[in-house]
Amino acid sequence: MTTGFSRLRREDLLKTACEVIADQGFGHTRTIDIARAAGVSQALLFYHFENKEQLFAQAFTYAARLHMDALGDVERSTGTPLERLRSLLRLCSPAIPSEGWRLWIDAWAEAMRSSKLEEISRRIDTQGRLLMRAIIEAGTECGDFDCADPDSAAWRIFALIDGLAIQTHVHPKALSRRRANALIRTAAANELGVSVEKL
Repeated sequence: MTTGFSRLRREDLLKTACEVIADQGFGHTRTIDIARAAGVSQALLFYHFENKEQLFAQAFTYAARLHMDALGDVERSTGTPLERLRSLLRLCSPAIPSEGWRLWIDAWAEAMRSSKLEEISRRIDTQGRLLMRAIIEAGTECGDFDCADPDSAAWRIFALIDGLAIQTHVHPKALSRRRANALIRTAAANELGVSVEKL
């Protein structure tokens, strides 16, 4: 019983940590900020996490697990390749307002200095890209798509998604989320030889 409660408390703290970090950034977030947002003492925070670095790494791991679970749902879907592609593009789209993208973008910057964050972010990127490649391969095999190089297409589509996510969050006045979504759908349609209306 105690273990279950402790696990739930830890999950709550990680969720709050992700929200605070997404809002303030890794570089500006203090443990006291997370403790206050969670309504707990710093002592309780450090009961669950040895230090600030471990807390940040665990928070990003928690966010990564949620995203990878969502990717797994798309992977296990019994829909057609086109339906699964739509689901994956929606899941990863910067057009959907999400604190997740702010966290990812900040984590990418931190990953250049943290091997732990680099490993986690690389694992997420790889899973998403391999899933897209598998969907494109399945769609090509059944005739839904026309793509000679699914691996390269997956790299290009995800590179565009990542780049536009940065633009929409760093320069929101320069690029609307609607425009970003249209650019992604058009690029994916061109890569896969389908009409943009299908996406």
